[in-house]
Amino acid sequence: MNLIIVESPTKSRTLSRFLGEDYKVEATCGHIKDLPKNKLGVDIKHEFEPDYIWVEGRKKEIERIKSLGKKSEKIFIATDPDREGEAIAQHVVDVLVSDSDSRVQNSKISRIVFHEITKEALEEALRNPRLVDKNLVDAQITRRVLDRLVGYQLSPLLWKKVRRGLSAGRVQSVAVRLIVEREREIKAFKPQEYWEIYTKLKTQKPKLKTKELITKLIRIGDKKAEVKNKDDADKIISELKKAEYTVLLVQKREIIKHPPAPFTTSTMTQSAARIFGWSAKRTMRVAQSLYEEGFITYHRTDSVNLAKSAILKVRKFIEAKYGKNYLPQKPNFYKKASKVAQEAHEAIRPTQLSSKLKIKNSKFSKELEMLYQLIWKRFVACQMTPAIYDETRIDVKAAPKDVFCVTFYVLRATGQTMKFDGWKKVYNENSNLQNTENEVQLPEVLKGEPLYLIKVWGDQKFTQPPQRYNEASLIKTLEKLGIGRPSTYAPIISTIQIRNYVEKKEGRFFPTAIGIAVNDFLLKNFPDIFDYQFTAQMEENLDEIANGKQKRLRIIKNFWLPFDKKLEIVEKKSERVKIETEKLEKKCPKCKEGELVIRTGRFGKFISCSRFPDCDYKEKYVQKVGVKCPECKKGEVIIKKTSKGRQFYGCSRYPSCKWASWKSPEISKN
Repeated sequence: MNLIIVESPTKSRTLSRFLGEDYKVEATCGHIKDLPKNKLGVDIKHEFEPDYIWVEGRKKEIERIKSLGKKSEKIFIATDPDREGEAIAQHVVDVLVSDSDSRVQNSKISRIVFHEITKEALEEALRNPRLVDKNLVDAQITRRVLDRLVGYQLSPLLWKKVRRGLSAGRVQSVAVRLIVEREREIKAFKPQEYWEIYTKLKTQKPKLKTKELITKLIRIGDKKAEVKNKDDADKIISELKKAEYTVLLVQKREIIKHPPAPFTTSTMTQSAARIFGWSAKRTMRVAQSLYEEGFITYHRTDSVNLAKSAILKVRKFIEAKYGKNYLPQKPNFYKKASKVAQEAHEAIRPTQLSSKLKIKNSKFSKELEMLYQLIWKRFVACQMTPAIYDETRIDVKAAPKDVFCVTFYVLRATGQTMKFDGWKKVYNENSNLQNTENEVQLPEVLKGEPLYLIKVWGDQKFTQPPQRYNEASLIKTLEKLGIGRPSTYAPIISTIQIRNYVEKKEGRFFPTAIGIAVNDFLLKNFPDIFDYQFTAQMEENLDEIANGKQKRLRIIKNFWLPFDKKLEIVEKKSERVKIETEKLEKKCPKCKEGELVIRTGRFGKFISCSRFPDCDYKEKYVQKVGVKCPECKKGEVIIKKTSKGRQFYGCSRYPSCKWASWKSPEISKN
C-alpha cells in the first residue's frame, strides 16, 4: 500500500476518485504543528528558533498518520503548493520520523506538488516526486517568527500606552494605516465648485436615423474650459443660445479592447467584490471548495501564466464553440501581475472546459456555481480575439452672431459603437456579465456643416474627495504597494475588522477611534516598521528566502535588533494615548452631569458616560440603518456582527422578531 497525505478531507475524497486500491489518502485536517497560543514561542537567545508544539485536537490524525506510515511502502505528501503547504509537509515528516529509524523512513517519504486536482496532474506529480523544500519552509517560519516578534512584543506596549486587550500585526497595521490616512484625506478635502456646459444640437439632413447629438464644452477660445461659478456659467449659456454652430472636426478611429488576463487571487477577489459584493474571506472560502473538489486550479497565486495544455484545449474549444473569428492566430500571453509574481505557478482557471458544475448535496452549490462561472468566463475570454469598436469624435465650433464678440467656444461629442464583440461575447465584467453595453451613435456630419441648437444647459458640480476603501480597492492597493501575498489578503482584512480597528459601512471601510489611536501611536514611535516601503521590502525578503537567495537568521536579526532597542526607548519615553470619543449630545441618565459618548471596546462599540470611571453607566450601542424591518414592520433594521466579525442585518425587536439577512433590505427610508 502507498500512502498519500493531504491537509483537507475534501481534497482527500477528490483524490481518492482518481486512485486505485494501491493507494490510501489521509488528511491532516490543517496544521498539525504550530507555535503556542499563549506565549511568544520563539527562542530569542538561541537564533530565534520557533518552539513548535503539536496542535491540540490533532492527536487522532497524528496517530493515524504514524500507523499508516509504518505499513506503507511509499509515502507521498501532497499538501498545497505554497509555503503553508510546505510547512505542513515538513511537520508530517517530523511525525513520521519521530519514533523510527529516520534513514529508513526518509527513503520512502516524498513530496509531490500539483496545481490542480485532476487525474492527469496527480499522475504527473507521482512521476516527479521531490524532497520537502527547506527554503519554502524557512520562508514560512520567518514570516511566523516576524509576526510573533511584532505581535507579542508590541501588544504589551499597547496595553500600557493605549488600552488593555489590544494587539498589533506587522502587515495588518499597515492596512489600517491606509484606511486611516484615506479618512483624513476625506476630512481635509474642501470641495470646489465647477460647472459643465452642454448643448443638444441637430442636423437638418434628411433620411438620417440619428439627427441629434449632445456636446460638452471643452474649450473657450484656445484655452481649456474652466467654469467655476454660476455667474460664469450663465454668461456662457447666454452666449451659446445666440451662437451659430458649425462642425469643426470629424474624427473616426477603430478602438481595440484586449481581453483581461486570467485571474490571480487579487483580481479574483476584486471581481467577486465588485460583481457579487462578496468579502475576500467569502471568495477564498468558495474558491477553496472549488479547488478541493477538483474544479479549478490552485487559487492562491499571483501568476498570470497558463499551462500550454490548457491553452491548446481552450483554443480548440473557442474555435468549435464560437468560430474562427473569435480565435487569435497565436495564444494570448500576459505580463506578470506583479514584479514578484511566482512564474512557476499558474493563474486560476477551470480544470475542465465544461461551463457547468456537477455538484451533489452542497449547501453552497449556488456560491460555487457563481464563482466558477466567473472563473470559467474569464479564462475562456483571455484566449479570445479583441473586441473592436468604431469611435467617432465630433468637435463643434460655437461662434456668437455678434461681430464684436471675439470669443468662440468648442464643444465635443463622442460616440462609440461595437463593431465586433470578440472576448466580450463571453465575459463583460463592467456590465455584470451581460453582453450589452451603452452605445452612443452620432449623426453622419461633415466638416463645415451647420448644426442647429435645440437647447443648452449647465450642470453644477463639486470636486469629490477620494473614495473610502472597499475590499476590492484595498486589495488592489496592497498589491500595488507590494504588501501581502495571495494567501494573506483575506486574513488581513478579516483581522483588522475582528480587532475593531476598522468597521465596514455599506461596503466601505471606516477607521474606529481605537484604530486611529493605535495607528497614530505606532506611526509616531515605529515609523520605519510600519512604513509601506519597509513592509513591501520585507515581503521581498521572504520571497528571496523561498528562492534560496537569503538566509532566515539574517533577515530576522536585521529586523529584531533595531526593533528591540526601539521598544525599550518607547516604553520609557512615550506618553499614554487618549482615545477620542464620539459625543451623542445627551446627558448621562445616571449621574446627570456627564455626557453620553460612544467608545470602542474589545468587543466593539458601546455607550458610556464621559465621566468614566467616576460614573460607570454603560449601555449597548446599536447602529441603525434607517429602515423598518421588512418582516414585522415595527422594529428597525440594525447592524450586528458575528463572533468572527462578519457584519449582518437584523431586527431591533429580536427575539420577538427573528428576521436577519446578510444584505441590507432595499426598502424606503423612514
